[in-house]
Amino acid sequence: MNERKAQTIVRLAGKDIDGKFSVERALQLVKGLGHNMSHALAIAIERKMNIPKQTPIGSLSEENINSIEKIIKDPLQGGIPLFMLNRRKDFESGKDLHIVGSDLLFATRQDVSRDVALRTWRGFRHQYGQKVRGQHTRSTGRQGATVGVMKKTIIAAQKAAASSGKSGEAKK
Repeated sequence: MNERKAQTIVRLAGKDIDGKFSVERALQLVKGLGHNMSHALAIAIERKMNIPKQTPIGSLSEENINSIEKIIKDPLQGGIPLFMLNRRKDFESGKDLHIVGSDLLFATRQDVSRDVALRTWRGFRHQYGQKVRGQHTRSTGRQGATVGVMKKTIIAAQKAAASSGKSGEAKK
């Protein structure tokens, strides 16, 4: 590790990250790397590259950041167990992958559009904006205004408006 001036912003896996964050915390800011995966990656980085987890990401050299990105792209080579990957047995390639960043958003969108095109049950649920994984939909997950229960003050105001409207029509 070089003793040099720390960078204020570091580009890691397609994401701009503040250089003062530790390696482990910086990994959590990348989309697709949660708490557990970033902790496991930080341990793998510490073993392979001899960089402690608490090191600020801005103090690392460009070569170190590139090698961290290689470990993020292929976590199995970094010693991460298979069950921690977010895309095991990829539909198209059949490989075990861990997708991060904009690739994760694209892959998710492609999976949903494939389900819709194949007219699977999941595809129907996605198409109509319903819950997909078997949750109940009677009372939760509603969007928009509340349905059903009205406050007494609103009901009284509506009745008053309706009665004044009827009496006004009767006078004419």
